[in-house]
Amino acid sequence: MEFDTSPINRCSKEHEKIYQQWFSLADSDGDGRLTGGDAIKFFALSNLPRQELKQVWAIADSKRQGFLGFREFITSMQLVSLAQAGHPVTGDLLNAEVNFENLQPPTLEGLDVLQAKKRTPKSEPEQNGNPTAQSSVTANWFSSSTSVKKVSLTSVTSIIDGLKKLYIQKLKPLEVAYRFNDFVSPFLTNSDFDAKPMVMLLGQYSTGKTTFIKHLLRTSYPGAHIGPEPTTDRFVVVMNGPDERSIPGNTIAVQADMPFSGLTTFGTAFLSKFECSQMPHPLLEHITFVDTPGVLSGEKQRTQRSYDFTGVTSWFASKCDLILLLFDPHKLDISDEFKRVIASLRGHDDKIRVVLNKADQVDTQQLMRVYGALMWSLGKVLNTPEVSRVYIGSFNDKPINEAATGPVGKELFEKEQDDLLTDLKNIPKKACDRRINEFVKRARAAKIHSYIISHLKKEMPAMIGKAKMQQKLIDNLEDQFVKVQKEHHLPPGDFPNVEHFREVLSGYNIDKFEKLKPKLIQSVDDMLGYDIPELLKNFRNPYD
Repeated sequence: MEFDTSPINRCSKEHEKIYQQWFSLADSDGDGRLTGGDAIKFFALSNLPRQELKQVWAIADSKRQGFLGFREFITSMQLVSLAQAGHPVTGDLLNAEVNFENLQPPTLEGLDVLQAKKRTPKSEPEQNGNPTAQSSVTANWFSSSTSVKKVSLTSVTSIIDGLKKLYIQKLKPLEVAYRFNDFVSPFLTNSDFDAKPMVMLLGQYSTGKTTFIKHLLRTSYPGAHIGPEPTTDRFVVVMNGPDERSIPGNTIAVQADMPFSGLTTFGTAFLSKFECSQMPHPLLEHITFVDTPGVLSGEKQRTQRSYDFTGVTSWFASKCDLILLLFDPHKLDISDEFKRVIASLRGHDDKIRVVLNKADQVDTQQLMRVYGALMWSLGKVLNTPEVSRVYIGSFNDKPINEAATGPVGKELFEKEQDDLLTDLKNIPKKACDRRINEFVKRARAAKIHSYIISHLKKEMPAMIGKAKMQQKLIDNLEDQFVKVQKEHHLPPGDFPNVEHFREVLSGYNIDKFEKLKPKLIQSVDDMLGYDIPELLKNFRNPYD
């Protein structure tokens, strides 16, 4: 499974040095990020038509971050060089049969003048192509409360930085005021914004979740156990790292540069069943995988789990970009626990993909019946009118069993496998859009939460009978939700789960809650209506 890591690997050291100098020239503020304005000035030296340069930017910034790092800059220069040689600029050009090693840098008119100008005023900043300087600045926003006020959106150099700033300035005050972190989701940290896209695999034991990850990586990873019995007994996050090692859950949850601090709320019982498996791998530079314990059947299993399994899967679901539900032809029944897990994915339907794995273990006729039975089972659990996309295949390193499937089955499996791999390949490209989507979703949830909390506070008596009223409100929480919904004209589907809300609420004194603060709500409305669209406008393709 090849990802677009190619250009920097396919560039000779000599050319890389040249591009490094050019990158420093083009990057006017020396922060390791080439934004639209700088790119327009520098790309203009190539004398290519605007339409071609628009394509160059679109292909180089495939992740839609709104800036080019050093890697992406090399890609853009190689594309400019090919365009000058008469090649049409398309997305397939990077995969074309071109000798990138010996591809000459493009001709840039007036480059020497620019170099002379650059030399005179001041010495070059050191961290060329290195975004660490930028991220340390954004990390300070999360720790210090004063600097935030002074930062304006004009000083932001990427969409993600803009979201960080909007979160600190506009959304977090609302979350703090109404204890959103206790009821819905922990406060976001710097690492939550910077984390790589995640893919979570869920399924009953022995449906091939760990094998699926090994198949994509084409190698095993530290701590991988495979067998017909329930082998993976813990949540394992497989991510990129400098060397091969396993890090225990308690350690990983307190590391500031990891997006897992929110898991501490599930307690030590969970953290002892959580670990991070690190290894250097080109695929893991783009995607992080989450391997989960097999969902077991039988009511006995629920009482034996020492932590809130559905709570943890729900937490990961909100952070993940794709959720794969794995089934195999011999395990189509959906157990009670699996039912609860799938129910906890409510609100993330767009991320769910269903995989019917090990499909070469049955012949074509049986496969047809198995597929029908799977759709029937899912229809009772996934309460959506749409049909889920089901990928059929055998995702392991063994050749497809043609004796069972026949030639038609082999062709079908290969097509399905390509479709799923394409879905996975597109994750990094859609990661930035997904972040924005999740951020807007969170802002809406925080608004509804604040309406509910302030409504409950308003219902409390001024002096006598507070305890009685509190109990009455908690018992009739559904009715209170309906009142809030009608008062503020909100969609009922956006409201939180009543049972979970009631459970958390019973541990609080409603009288201590805040009244409605229209200023905070207005601030979030402004952010949704003006700031985010403005941010996206600033970081779209500069040639648009």
